[in-house]
Amino acid sequence: MDLGAVGGLLVAAGVAGWVDAVVGGGGLLLLPALLIAAPGVPLPVALGTNKVAAIAGTATAAVTYARRTKVDWWLAGPAAGLAVLTAGVGALLAGVVPAGAYRPVVLVVLVLVVVFVTLRPRLGVVALPSRRTRGRVVLAVVAAGGVIALYDGLIGPGTGTFLVLTFTALVGADFLHGSAMAKVVNAGTNLGALVVFGAAGQVWWTLGAAMAVCNVVGAAVGARMALRRGAGFVRVVLLVVVLALVTKLGYDQWAG
Repeated sequence: MDLGAVGGLLVAAGVAGWVDAVVGGGGLLLLPALLIAAPGVPLPVALGTNKVAAIAGTATAAVTYARRTKVDWWLAGPAAGLAVLTAGVGALLAGVVPAGAYRPVVLVVLVLVVVFVTLRPRLGVVALPSRRTRGRVVLAVVAAGGVIALYDGLIGPGTGTFLVLTFTALVGADFLHGSAMAKVVNAGTNLGALVVFGAAGQVWWTLGAAMAVCNVVGAAVGARMALRRGAGFVRVVLLVVVLALVTKLGYDQWAG
């Protein structure tokens, strides 16, 4: 890999850290950038190397949010714990299940997300504590720490966005606090997947560490910006990121 490709990856890591910290979806930028910079790299190695940067960024964002706003640890904690295990299982399956098998399903889900968020302009802008019932909390833990974490171990891009929407739609969190909880859970998914990829020797540690430094810088800036500008700003970024995901996955589906 030449210096130009490495430089491009480091820039992509910084931007991805910012996007991830605000609303998730940084993998949309970083994973394709890694695959372009290193053509022919096995998908599990690309995923594992990406996780080195991702866990550094999400952990930084999670700490930043926790210091400056209230995190619902009764929800985020159990979901993150479950996510470590489930994402590890997903990582084990990453070399077995082709990513293309999931692309159409994820694409449909993302289109529905755009429609859902657009038609409900108040979603996530104002918190709705009345939605936080015991049943909804359990459902959110299972969805975030189980289903979404499994997807993150398998493929990854869009995980943070799915987590934010889970917490806003199911338990009535606003986008700011939903993003804070999403970072905690996303750190868990990244940890579980990274342990598996690392144990299998499917990580380029030096490159991953360099990307992690840039990802941390982007995550710190993004988390502070989201906290300063509030839920309305996060909602706008959410729609932009989801539309970008739809465009990317739609192109991949058409081109493939």
